[in-house]
Amino acid sequence: MFNNRAKRLSTKGKLLAIAALFGIGTAVTSLQQWSETHAFMINATDSLPNWAFLVESGRFPDRGDYVIFHPGHDPVTQKYFGEEPGAFAKIAFGLPGDVVTREGRDVLVNGERIASTKPLTKRGDALTEGPLGVVPEGCVFAATHHKDGFDSRYSHIGFVCRDRLVGTGVAIL
Repeated sequence: MFNNRAKRLSTKGKLLAIAALFGIGTAVTSLQQWSETHAFMINATDSLPNWAFLVESGRFPDRGDYVIFHPGHDPVTQKYFGEEPGAFAKIAFGLPGDVVTREGRDVLVNGERIASTKPLTKRGDALTEGPLGVVPEGCVFAATHHKDGFDSRYSHIGFVCRDRLVGTGVAIL
C-alpha cells in the first residue's frame, strides 16, 4: 500500500512538473512576443515632466501621445547628442493634415500655440526654424512646451515621419 501511494505522488509530481514547465514555456514565449513590440526608454533631458516610458511600436500616434523617434543625423543633433543619437521622446502635437504656422517666435498648430523658438542653443550654436505648412501624410509635428525643447520646431528635427518613428510611449515615471 505504501508503494502504491508513493507511485501516485510521483505521478502527481510529474504532472505538476509538466504543467509548471508548460506554464514557464508559455510565459517565456509571451514575453518574447511582447518584447518584439515593446521596450523601455529613459528620457535624459528635462524637456518632458516624465523620464521613463514604456514604448509600443506598430501604432501611428494620436494627438497628444508621447511619440518616440530617431532624431536623425543633423550636425547640430550629433554635436549635442552624439554620432548615433538615441531615441527622443516628445508629444505629437500635429498630425497629418494639420497646419503649422509661426507668429514671431511662437509656433502654432491649427492656431494653438505650442512653443517658442529661439535663435541659439544654450551653448551659442545657431538653431534653424523648422517646417511650416501642412503636416505631410505619415508624419507628425513632435514637440514639447519646454523653452529649451529640441524638436519639430527646428529644422534639425523637422516633421517626424514613419521612417523615423519608433513608437508611442506611456509615461511610467
